[in-house]
Amino acid sequence: MNEKAHGDRRIHLNSAGAGRMPAAVREVLTQWTRFEDRHGPWELDERLEDVLHREIHQRLAALLGTPPGDTFLCTGAAEAFAAVLSRLPLGPRARVWTTPYESAANLSAVLALRTRTGCRTEVVPLRPDGDLDLEWMARHIGDDVALVCVPHVPSGCGIVHPVEDIGRILAPYRCLYAVDASYAVGQLPVDAARIGCHLLTGDGWRFLRGPYAAGFAGVAPRLREVLAPHGGLFLAPPHGAAAAALNQALALHAAAPSAEDLAPRLRAAVQDTAGTELIAPGRLQSGIVTFRHQDVSAALVRRRLADRGVVVWKTVADEVPLYLPERGVVTAVRASVHHDNSAGDIEVFADALKDAVTRPAPLPARGPAPAAPAPAAPPVPAQAQVPGKPRARAAGRRHLALVPGPAAAGRLQPGA
Repeated sequence: MNEKAHGDRRIHLNSAGAGRMPAAVREVLTQWTRFEDRHGPWELDERLEDVLHREIHQRLAALLGTPPGDTFLCTGAAEAFAAVLSRLPLGPRARVWTTPYESAANLSAVLALRTRTGCRTEVVPLRPDGDLDLEWMARHIGDDVALVCVPHVPSGCGIVHPVEDIGRILAPYRCLYAVDASYAVGQLPVDAARIGCHLLTGDGWRFLRGPYAAGFAGVAPRLREVLAPHGGLFLAPPHGAAAAALNQALALHAAAPSAEDLAPRLRAAVQDTAGTELIAPGRLQSGIVTFRHQDVSAALVRRRLADRGVVVWKTVADEVPLYLPERGVVTAVRASVHHDNSAGDIEVFADALKDAVTRPAPLPARGPAPAAPAPAAPPVPAQAQVPGKPRARAAGRRHLALVPGPAAAGRLQPGA
């Protein structure tokens, strides 16, 4: 049964950002957090030993298609990816492939790897339809390619990359293959053995609806062997209560019945709304639908949908800095469906979206007459100014800027 019938009746279409935690998962998280508060972390670890060292790894192995000995807990996919790359022993002749769909966090880890090792970074080009150019990959792969990084589904749009086809191209070569499944696991089948990857990372709080800061990684023996002489693999584990709650979320996910694929209905609802533009490259799409409106800002659309009880996400260009900015996208709305959603949820979303983009902008509120201007502050004496020290800037929200351009020339090389 849809949980909104038991709660505040809000329709949650943001599982890609943060899944709506089931009551049973929340209960486990609360129970063990209280236990630790009363008895301490050592008692908590002792009480949860079987859950944390056996049960959750069996469930992760079944979910990811890996042996239980290849699964590791961590605080999140981005942290696991950065931890692995920080210890990879690459040389200046090694090539590292990434894609235009890479997240800002993972791209930062790739750039840090290049700074540390001097390796060469290349961006796999796209076909005209937005799919990765697998023919280019097949032509340019060689033993000097040491690492290939691909998001199964990127955060900024719903394209599904053919990670298994890429794995078959890479299999005859010595390169390591890393797949970010953060936005895929829980909504799509994920099988590390079929993909052929050596590192598969995921977050537990998105489509799996577990607690925040509880993630996991599948790490193949070959990658562990590569890392062993250089400090080995170390991933910071999540809090014990969060890991126990993730274990419960995995159990619920495995037992969930199959449900109707609502993604086509969600995309149709956006396309049927005048003035909207889907951001949906590629031939295969997931349950993530990203769009923008020609007149109404993404922030205002999100707020107006929230007023109608529909929860979505506003995404910004810097979250996928090699793809969205190049296409003129600054902000966009991202909606995502989960098996717990219903066709009725999509109907409510469709009506709310039409209202959100057609409602007239509110008039500015009338306030009291403006007060007399305050006297100007006296100038700062010259002796009080520190030469060369920049002036303080007002605090505000900032985003990582990694957009290619003249100022960033040479940072990442596009595929030739």
